[in-house]
Amino acid sequence: MSLLVQQPLSLYIHIPWCVQKCPYCDFNSHGIKSALPEQAYTAALLKDLDDDIARFKLNDRKLHSIFIGGGTPSLFSAKAIGEILAGVFARFDHDSDIEVTLEANPGTVEADKFKGFAQAGVSRLSIGIQSFESDKLIKLGRIHDNQQAIRAAQFAKSCGVKSFNLDLMHGLPGQSLDAAMDDLAQAVALEPDHLSWYQLTIEPNTAFGSKPPKLPADETLWDIQEQGVQVLANAGFQQYEISAYSQAGKRSQHNINYWRFGDYLGIGCGAHGKITDLASGEIYRTVKVKHPKGYLEADRPALDHLNTVGAEELPFEFMMNQLRLREAFDIARFSATTGLPTSAIAAPLALAQSKGLLVNKGQEWQVSILGHRYLNDLLELFL
Repeated sequence: MSLLVQQPLSLYIHIPWCVQKCPYCDFNSHGIKSALPEQAYTAALLKDLDDDIARFKLNDRKLHSIFIGGGTPSLFSAKAIGEILAGVFARFDHDSDIEVTLEANPGTVEADKFKGFAQAGVSRLSIGIQSFESDKLIKLGRIHDNQQAIRAAQFAKSCGVKSFNLDLMHGLPGQSLDAAMDDLAQAVALEPDHLSWYQLTIEPNTAFGSKPPKLPADETLWDIQEQGVQVLANAGFQQYEISAYSQAGKRSQHNINYWRFGDYLGIGCGAHGKITDLASGEIYRTVKVKHPKGYLEADRPALDHLNTVGAEELPFEFMMNQLRLREAFDIARFSATTGLPTSAIAAPLALAQSKGLLVNKGQEWQVSILGHRYLNDLLELFL
């Protein structure tokens, strides 16, 4: 008998175009080579959504949150974003204050465009700053400078959205501890509600992967992390996930649903989704056609892959998400989201506790300080 309980349903919308590909980026993004096909892509997104609704019988599900990512979604006009959101809202029941996030890059926005996004239904902006040092921005392949970054944050404060996030990297090529703290201080001074502050990692199949830059020494990286967390705490930011910090009441509800192993549809080029079918007890993962040319073909289905997540994969899948969060989790959530009995993870939980990586609090489990430091080792226990 399945122990599954219906989870919140979120929607991820992928807009794949960028002005140019950044050398560290391994997301599905494509440099602009001609005019953006806004109208055709909007129609394709809504057809993709209709197909998923029919495929998984989602007509009666309420929508929890929306995240429009990329690529660079702020390349699209406010009119196109409004048409996409209007189509989504016509298909799903949702709260009037539903969180709708749109990613934006400072080099592709101006004040009027941010206002247009807010009027179209966007309630939260996530701005890809990455650094306030001009030489670092050049090395990262960013098309904006530090003044554009500052102006974008100022626009976000006054455009009508309820909240905004700044994305900021540390551990950049040639970056010192002092420079990293200066970057963080500048971000804090702009008074965002939320900060995504994370270390640059070198990914395969990127320009940096084929020709890695020289990064700071491990000792410097550790000092940056330690001092930065304290700077953010002193400024009132609560760390609630590995790289997510928010002021009180401003956590990303969309991302929390991911990390708690909730459901989400993914529409758009290369978008991933995860849907739970209570009737069958199955959990499905979807992947959409990756390249825009193929995705826009009228006679080609948007769905590229549909896989069932096997019972043997579920403990790791659940923990890979849940253990990113700083909150303790009730062990009953494991059964509610995977359909498996808690006995399926009893042995690795006990082993993690014996190693000091997890702390048991009755029915709840908490990642220890040591567990966060050695998260990959902790996750391997659930493979």
